Amino acid sequence: MERRKFGDTGLEVSAVALGCWIFGVDWWGHYTQADCNRLCSFSMDQGVSFFDNGDAYGNGRAETLFGNWMKEANIDRSKVEIGSKFGYDFYADPGVPGSHSERKQDFSPRLLRHSLEQSLKRLQTDYIDLYMAHNIKLPQFRDDTFAELEKVKDEGKIKVWGVSLGPAIGWRDEGIEAIMKHNAKAVQTVYNLFEQSPGREFCETARAYKAGVLARVHDNSSILKDVVKLDVEIDKNDHRKFRDNNWKVYGLKKLELVRPIAKAHNMTVHQLACKWLLMDPALTSITGTFLNEHEIKEAAESCDKPNLTKQEMEDLARNYGADWDLGPDAHPCNLKSSKDPSGQVRSQYIPPPVFVA
Repeated sequence: MERRKFGDTGLEVSAVALGCWIFGVDWWGHYTQADCNRLCSFSMDQGVSFFDNGDAYGNGRAETLFGNWMKEANIDRSKVEIGSKFGYDFYADPGVPGSHSERKQDFSPRLLRHSLEQSLKRLQTDYIDLYMAHNIKLPQFRDDTFAELEKVKDEGKIKVWGVSLGPAIGWRDEGIEAIMKHNAKAVQTVYNLFEQSPGREFCETARAYKAGVLARVHDNSSILKDVVKLDVEIDKNDHRKFRDNNWKVYGLKKLELVRPIAKAHNMTVHQLACKWLLMDPALTSITGTFLNEHEIKEAAESCDKPNLTKQEMEDLARNYGADWDLGPDAHPCNLKSSKDPSGQVRSQYIPPPVFVA
């Protein structure tokens, strides 16, 4: 398993990480404590050491199950890296189980510290390796919040902090400002071969400011895992219900266009999706939604697959820029924005305001 650092920090993690949100909510099916134990142990067997969690996943359930696994399996804390998040005040607004609706957010230093202490208890540890502001927006950026993150880092309760952006793809201004103005060392975003902005811009900014990027939804909501069929019906509780039909129709057409590259390197299209991300050194880790052992193993093995050639990378970039010659309906969905009055902007590459050597 390849290992990478968050810029100039000392935090090194596995290039492929297990996203623990599957243990908190039932959007991908119900996962029990036994399921958590099995998948986390299997992940470690594949070289995965980084586990990306969050306090809002099941209102603490995902953290609790993970903490139980570490204790029951007698995991050496120094052998794993734990990511978690704060910002959703589910203590005051627990929401409706299984709902995709947004809940009350609070990024005050008071709730930050309270949330951190509760997460440490659930995770049964005395520090968190990567702590991120969960789905924070520009109007919620507070100097005292970033100052408090530095304080808890100095106290040894976290090692590195950053921002996790969402829930939908976008928030370009948030990611760039967090790195450039507030010295965040990690940005997590939706980033994949079929949705390249703003992840590309974040990686360029991270390289210039010695930070790192985490890619979630690396599989384009399962299209790049090669498991979605044209006639598949999306269940009302499925996390993909917010995707428009173009995501599926044109995603499957794009899939066939990249399949020859995967075959040329003796890899699956899922592994191609992972390898494409890992070609960028600023991409610290793929925080994947892996639902079973097969998907974990596939992603982990992508690290050992041959690098893509310069020509292949250029061809992929050119085809992406031309919407794969499939027409305007194949263009990626709009990005969410805090600055545009409409709340969204067209998906496109915009060079970040940094000089990249």
